[in-house]
Amino acid sequence: MRIADKPILFLFLALIIWMPLPLGSNRPWAWSVIEVISFGLTAYWFINYLRQKIEFPSLIFQSKWLFISIGLFAIVILIQILPIPSEIVHLIRPVDTQFEPSQWTTISIDPTITWIHLKQTLAFACLAFLTLALINNRQRLKLLAFTFILSGTLQALYGSFMTLSGIEYGFFFKKEAFHGVATGTYWNRNHFANYLILCLSMGIGLLLSELYQTKSASWREQGRRFLQSLLGNKIKVRICLAIMVIALVLSHSRMGNTAFFISLIISGFLWLILTQKVTKGSLLLLASLLVIDLFIVGAWFGIDKVKNRLETTSLSAETRDEVNRDTLTLISDQPLLGTGAGSFYTAFPQYRGNDINLYYDHTHNDYLQFVAEHGLIGVIPLIMLLFGSIYQAVQTMRTRRTLIFQSMAFAPMMACIAMMIHSTVDFSLQLPANAASFIIILSLSWVVRHLPRKA
Repeated sequence: MRIADKPILFLFLALIIWMPLPLGSNRPWAWSVIEVISFGLTAYWFINYLRQKIEFPSLIFQSKWLFISIGLFAIVILIQILPIPSEIVHLIRPVDTQFEPSQWTTISIDPTITWIHLKQTLAFACLAFLTLALINNRQRLKLLAFTFILSGTLQALYGSFMTLSGIEYGFFFKKEAFHGVATGTYWNRNHFANYLILCLSMGIGLLLSELYQTKSASWREQGRRFLQSLLGNKIKVRICLAIMVIALVLSHSRMGNTAFFISLIISGFLWLILTQKVTKGSLLLLASLLVIDLFIVGAWFGIDKVKNRLETTSLSAETRDEVNRDTLTLISDQPLLGTGAGSFYTAFPQYRGNDINLYYDHTHNDYLQFVAEHGLIGVIPLIMLLFGSIYQAVQTMRTRRTLIFQSMAFAPMMACIAMMIHSTVDFSLQLPANAASFIIILSLSWVVRHLPRKA
């Protein structure tokens, strides 16, 4: 029965690699590609199911909280673009009768862009469904991890080469900004760093699954294991992780590097405690990721420059805090349902203070932007999704005894912690490629929680 869905699986994996390539899919044509392929693959899966070529996985029903969260979020966006009597809208947000003279209007001040965000949200729901429907055994679980590792390594190699060689090209065009730092095929180094962290979390989870669970009985066994490590997948994955860390350091992203190391420390500590696998191998692996990458690779490729950027950061030299201040004013005017998904760039100029000279189409704080655009009601489903996924990862580490499931639960745990840290100063979740990849990794926490032991 699984043979019928193999073409869907490989196209799904190919989409994962494609998404970050065209500037993080942060262009209308690029995010349209994600939508068309996501909808198409989902429809093709259901056609095969109706033809009884594919079985409907029980995992979908066991993960209903995931789809309830995404569904409620989509419903809030839908409400934002439905025509509503102006009197009711006026109770929710200020209505300017000069520009909205009709008796019916929408909660969103820019329903066109909000409709685009609704389609993106539905595409993300399809990606979550495909993750649960297609990743139905250990082999496919590892294949998904290898796909993210491959994608992250390609981004890292390209970004590092462009920076170290001085060629400085992005996605088929000469870089207009961020010269001298790695950006991969992204325009912004911080979004590039954020994507690398997502791929690193998958890679570290896969490495943990390769750990030996018993002590070697003899020196011959130790030698055999050492050779297997050198010649097997473990050393290949470790090299890929080192390449990604080099690129992360070369990005000089302050919060990107900070989020990586803090999330690695917290997730590693939780993994050791919850899985009760405090072995020499696991301790050495996690310690090497910190010590070798930070002090050896980092020292060679410029961790000191990241450190200098952190030390020389001055609030007086940046206007992000003023943007946050004015965004809070925007939120206070329409706290329940916001100004409409994607409408920040339209709404913010009315609230921007005179001390802000730059144009901001994002608030450089995902928390504030989501509340500004979706309101307090709109962010509740996102909180449900985030902490529901963390809970599934924790439960997997704590209650399951299959190493591959416990180890791959590390990926959504680390990704969530890193994203929560990074989102305080950036807007990586506004990038379709990063948001879609994050949704897939979040869905993975439900896969490893409920996938049968013998799968």
